[in-house]
Amino acid sequence: MIMPPRPVPCLLATLLCAALASTASAQQDMRLPDLGSSANALISPSEAQDYGASMLRQMRALDMVVDDPLLDDYINDLGYRLVASSDKPKEHFAFFIVKDPEINAFAAPGGYIAVNSGLLTITRDESELAGVIAHEIGHITQNHLQRAFEDSKKDAPLMALVLLGAIAAGASNHSGDAPMAVLAGGQGLIAQKSINFTRKDEIEADRVGIQTLSKAGFDPNAMAGFFQRMQDAMSAGAGGEDVPALLQTHPVTTSRISDAKARADALIAAQKLRVGTTGIDRQQWARSTAPIPFVKDPTTLLAAHRPSDLDTYALMRERARVLAGDATRLATYYASSLQTRRDFDTPANHYGYALALTRSGRGALAMGQLQPLLDNHPGNLLLKLAVADARLQAGQRAAALAIYSELNTQSPRNRAVALAYAHALTAGGDKDQARLAAGKLRPLLDNASEPEIYSTYARASDKAGDSVRAGEAYADASYYSGRPYDAMEQLKRLLKRDDLDYYARVRIQARITELTPLVLELHKRKIRTADSPGDDSRQ
Repeated sequence: MIMPPRPVPCLLATLLCAALASTASAQQDMRLPDLGSSANALISPSEAQDYGASMLRQMRALDMVVDDPLLDDYINDLGYRLVASSDKPKEHFAFFIVKDPEINAFAAPGGYIAVNSGLLTITRDESELAGVIAHEIGHITQNHLQRAFEDSKKDAPLMALVLLGAIAAGASNHSGDAPMAVLAGGQGLIAQKSINFTRKDEIEADRVGIQTLSKAGFDPNAMAGFFQRMQDAMSAGAGGEDVPALLQTHPVTTSRISDAKARADALIAAQKLRVGTTGIDRQQWARSTAPIPFVKDPTTLLAAHRPSDLDTYALMRERARVLAGDATRLATYYASSLQTRRDFDTPANHYGYALALTRSGRGALAMGQLQPLLDNHPGNLLLKLAVADARLQAGQRAAALAIYSELNTQSPRNRAVALAYAHALTAGGDKDQARLAAGKLRPLLDNASEPEIYSTYARASDKAGDSVRAGEAYADASYYSGRPYDAMEQLKRLLKRDDLDYYARVRIQARITELTPLVLELHKRKIRTADSPGDDSRQ
């Protein structure tokens, strides 16, 4: 179920030409030049990461990100599988899903790669999805973003990408003044400035991407096939609004598709010559990856892998469709399609239907879709978690808690399980259950950047009677939701409390010290966020 593309505002089109990317192809054993020397003089890797992280926080402030731990783990596992097979496996990357039905993806500074929900839901298999992501990884490893800015001689280029989340909001489902409030401080900087990946950049990203795709064990033909399918779907006289954004921002010619197919065929032929080998060279492993002291022979990792008895990709595709869309409308879509289309009767679509039912307040009906799946796949964590969620929504709290507890015992550091379990314990439980919920979540706070983890922990801590920890967590939730000024104010108010012990005071002071330079930099550069002082759009 694909929503038609929307018109793209001029400002969006101008900037996204630099940040949005399309697809993948590559060449066996091609060693492309490292473009990083002069580009890295423009911005350091740590600065690039800061810019990318700031962009992601601003997009969260506009509710543009699908913040779901299952989808987040899936897209990052897929992304890092590709990164591990890229030319720069040690560089920083982060992958996330955007609430946007447009068929597109983009790369941003610091290795931040976004996949639109519309792209994920239109792909037919994991190799197609991996092909697009591999292409984006190629743009990052080849430093195309930095070089695009450098070649265009921008005055303060990367600040434009920090505002990308606000700009992208102009083409999203969001309306009102919030996007322009974020843009206000930097609009003068980016007005009348255009940045484009060159044809050479696209060819390099194609080549790097398809090589990465093959090395990671995916179908090298997948990306060329995906683009061909996108072109075939376009009518001969289609106007701009009928053209997927993926093809608008990165036009794909017949020769480019043919070149990708030729490169894929070359890689497949080379793979056949290596039949019987593991595909991992121990010396190359040692040169390109960090050592793992307890793995004596990394080739054994391949032998240990067994395919899942259920297609995780297909489940995640439907999960993204439901979480990024309207659950009530999608429940109708699934119900109608299951009745009228024989080919629609798949485990993934029943799973999607169950999610839509649960999210639209019909957990009891969702159980009817999930139980047959669970009977056939009794050990599948995704299905068990969906059953627990449905039972909780249907008012069967004790049964849901039993499932959550079992899953938590099996996977004690699984974020999706811990969050769902903590929510169930806190929402309908007493002080002791809230304390248990906080204890389940506290280990997950290390290096976490998802607002939901902090807000769920804050609610559990508050109900458990630990209002100080709750206050700290609420402040962190505000910060990671793109509201740094609110976070600072919350921490400052917390620091004035008379009941703080020494350790709490030190923690709060340290966090204020950490956030102060960021807030000062935002003020200095006149970058406005949703909570900027004096902003009328503040809520």
